[in-house]
Amino acid sequence: MSAAISFEQVTCAFRSNVAGGSTYVAVSDTSFEVQQGEFVCVVGPTGCGKSTLLNVAAGLLSPSSGQVKVMGQALQGINARAGYMFQSEALMPWRTTLDNVKLGLGYRQIPDDQATAMATDWLARVGLAGFEDRYPHQLSGGMRKRVALAQTLVLDPDIILMDEPFSALDIQTRQLMENEVLDLWAAKRKAVLFITHDLDEAIAMSDRVVVLSAGPATHPIGDFVIDLPRPRDVAEVRSDPRFVQLHSQIWDVLREEVLKGYAQQRQGRGAP
Repeated sequence: MSAAISFEQVTCAFRSNVAGGSTYVAVSDTSFEVQQGEFVCVVGPTGCGKSTLLNVAAGLLSPSSGQVKVMGQALQGINARAGYMFQSEALMPWRTTLDNVKLGLGYRQIPDDQATAMATDWLARVGLAGFEDRYPHQLSGGMRKRVALAQTLVLDPDIILMDEPFSALDIQTRQLMENEVLDLWAAKRKAVLFITHDLDEAIAMSDRVVVLSAGPATHPIGDFVIDLPRPRDVAEVRSDPRFVQLHSQIWDVLREEVLKGYAQQRQGRGAP
């Protein structure tokens, strides 16, 4: 069975628009796979290129060299088999909750009555039955994230791409959303590529954690199998001795890269 996503020696370089400017290599010679039905988290220092890799997997950015394969086929253009849940909210403020969830179905030319039924069902699945006529400004931050989750999953993608989707939420709401995602994922076992800065979140949710180096020229420096039993509660699993052991092992690899990234940020700000 082909991997859902396969990064094969992917490099992403960005050339300055200024004449004679330098080229910045964000990602260098990166190779790893996400298998069908697998939940993979990617962690790394701030600004190391995690979101760049996600944009490459979505087909929003073409690599400078190397390639991405989706279900064994080279990706050309937008990845039509993936759903993308962004870090920032992508809800249209002039559309109701129901209409926001229906939006992608309309682009797929699903008949309106069928799209309404599908969107209503997904709003119920994420705990928002009865909120179909509310506008985004009438919802809490956690509720807006639930709408965004329904908006992504209603399209029934084979691959789910998630870019730090819960980073702005308070810890209690965040853990509720993490458990919600795990429950929904367990029902259909789609491939998930999940970007996060939070190592605890990565271990609690995933089957594997891929660690990236500090940039520039970020690349994988660790790939850890998370052998904690499922189903999991993201709060309760943190007290499992195996969780603590995995956290220590991964942090040993990640710590130095985080310090490098922090030093680069301070240097860039001109800090003493």
